[in-house]
Parts: sequence; structure tokens; C-alpha cells
Amino acid sequence: MTNGEQAITGQDVDWDAAAATFDDEPDHGLRDPQARGAWASRLRSWLPEHACDVLDIGCGTGSLSLLAAEQGHRVTGVDRSPAMVDLARAKLAGRDAVFLVGDAAAPPVGEERFDVVLVRHVLWALPDPGRALRHWRGLLRPGGRFVLVEGVWGTGTDGIAADRLTELLAPLAGRLRVERLSDDERLWGKAVDDERYAIVATT
Repeated sequence: MTNGEQAITGQDVDWDAAAATFDDEPDHGLRDPQARGAWASRLRSWLPEHACDVLDIGCGTGSLSLLAAEQGHRVTGVDRSPAMVDLARAKLAGRDAVFLVGDAAAPPVGEERFDVVLVRHVLWALPDPGRALRHWRGLLRPGGRFVLVEGVWGTGTDGIAADRLTELLAPLAGRLRVERLSDDERLWGKAVDDERYAIVATT
């Protein structure tokens, strides 16, 4: 569920070992044309219309990075799993994209500034989501935006609710909107009944 980042409830997950089959999940690999098209459409509505610099944190095998690159954006992806990063590099070979191994909470991007911080199914698993958000805010250019895709899965013990994430973002963002995603089964390859959403927040 975490797009390449270890969950609090799954510290023993070996993401390098999981990398080979990670894309088998419909919303991970986006191999199904319907799922791919659904995510591409959402991403187009979340990202700026002009070409910009996108930091994909917890990029996994680079599926969202690829969609962003196909839409003309320059992508830097970060994931803690070297195997995931290798797959992302292969997936985006020849495109305007760079992938780095590193910690999601403190991506190894130095003083680089980005127009978008894109994060899917990672923030909820970090020990201190608020601290991570504050750090990521410092990586954004003025007027930059967060695009955060999160949820509360299963029994509700895993995840971060939209209300909670909105609270954490409020001091960091001027405007934000919440987009509910649970009812669009094309995104997940199946019907879901838990809370899934995206928050787009402009600083």
C-alpha cells in the first residue's frame, strides 16, 4: 500500500524483494489501459499545465513519474528501495527524469527547488507526517504545490484520514482542495469501500 515506503505496521517488509511483483497491483503498475488512463487524467488535473519540476517522493517503480514525464514535466523520484529505483530508471529510460535512493522524510535533493511535491501512499506510514510535510514545504518554490494521495485502508488502523492531513497542511498551504477517489474503481482496478482521496495544496 505504501508505494515503496515502509509502513509503521509493516517494518519487516522487504521492498527490494517486493519490487519484482510490485507492478502487478493495478494501481501500482498501471498496466491496464483503463487504470493508466484514469491516473493520467487525475494527474493532469493536479499538476500545473506548463512544464515544471516534480519531486515524486516514495516513487516506487516510477509509474506516476512516467505519467508526469509523458505530460511534459521534469521528474526527480526518490525511494528507499534500490531495487524500486532501478526499475523506475529502466521504466523512464530516455526521459527527463532522475531517480535517487533515499529517505522519503528527508529526500537527498540538496537545495533543489520544485514546483510540485507528489506523494502517493507514503505520508501515512512515516513516523512524523507533520515534520515530513514541513521539510517538503522547504523544497517547494514560492507558489508550489503539494499533490498528496492518501487514504485509510481496511479496518481503519492503516492510513491517514483526509481531515487529519488537512489539519497538518493548514499552516503550510494557502489553498487546498480534497478530491475523493474511493468511488472511481478505474483507479484501483476494483471497487473499494474505504477512504481514498487526493489533496492538492498550493503554498
